[in-house]
Amino acid sequence: MKYKIISVVGARPQFIKLAPIYKEFEKYKDIRHIVLHTGQHYDFLMSDVFFKNFNLPKPDINLNIGSGSHHIQTGEMIKRIGTKLERIKPDIVVIYGDTNTTLAGAIASVKLKIPIAHIEAGLRSFIKYMPEEINRVVADRLSDLLFVPSKNAIVNLAKEGISNVIANSDGFKRGNPPYVIECGDLMYDILKIVLKNVKDDERDILGKYNLERRGFALATVHRAENTDNEENLENILGALDEISEDLKVILPLHPRTSGILRKSGRLKKFRNITIINPLSYNEMLILEKNSRAIFTDSGGVQKEAFWLKVPCITMRDKTEWVETVESGFNILAGADRKKIISAFKKTEKRFEPDSDKTGVYGKGDASVRIAKFIRDFLRWR
Repeated sequence: MKYKIISVVGARPQFIKLAPIYKEFEKYKDIRHIVLHTGQHYDFLMSDVFFKNFNLPKPDINLNIGSGSHHIQTGEMIKRIGTKLERIKPDIVVIYGDTNTTLAGAIASVKLKIPIAHIEAGLRSFIKYMPEEINRVVADRLSDLLFVPSKNAIVNLAKEGISNVIANSDGFKRGNPPYVIECGDLMYDILKIVLKNVKDDERDILGKYNLERRGFALATVHRAENTDNEENLENILGALDEISEDLKVILPLHPRTSGILRKSGRLKKFRNITIINPLSYNEMLILEKNSRAIFTDSGGVQKEAFWLKVPCITMRDKTEWVETVESGFNILAGADRKKIISAFKKTEKRFEPDSDKTGVYGKGDASVRIAKFIRDFLRWR
């Protein structure tokens, strides 16, 4: 018997998480793994380049949904994902993270009574109307297998009544989902692999952008709470512009953020920031590793800074990755200009994070554990 598994992806972080999972599923001869790309991220530098970097074949299905307001984009995804699922009839659907693609994949699947595996479950920022929070809460409620990256995620799910934690697939019992499985973080898997492969490229990449080790800061801004709020975006870029008077600040500009700034004509206002195109994952890791500090509103970048032991200033009031803050590697500054600058100054004066806590997201074998659990679940059913 061959089990049909569909991975539903659509955004940059999901392509990264897909890579190690794809390689693991390839090892099982009784699994047919189908990749469905919603097209939520469609720009080459935010989509195709990642399939190329990770040596993944083109998605089996690309819906080419494109951008749009949250409700319209999500609704269109649900409709078109559902149509594909009806035709293919998979044994399980795998969803990743907390994007609109994640939510749409979950809703389309549960309506068709198809089991769901949610990778990166149990995360909470406790900001009710944050799009990502809505997506992750609903996805967790609908999923049969909840793969969590940390013990804190287990606690979050238990508070919501999802508490069937199992250590191995012997714990599967008929009629007893959902199951919570602590597996570690997929992004740690891929980070470890990529860092080994790009070691010889560091000098060339730094030279390409005219950078010196520890001689620059790296920034990313893309969250709707910042880009759609004129005051927040102004404060963040104003802080980065001021910091860049003394330390070079590199800002790979997300296409969405770029469009907002160009439309308003404010892009030219911030003269000190060095703005570049979005980076490949390999280049991004090299710049993160060699930067003096990282400014971001991205969950993935917070974790990468944490693993690379680089000071991170998060331009959000709360984060779902609480372990990075507890360790001391991450400082929450919100979209407050003064707080962002103050947080950066703290990293310059004295920065002694607890490096013993960097193992809270597993050992880098999450993909092996996830693939095995999903296959065992299908065989058990």
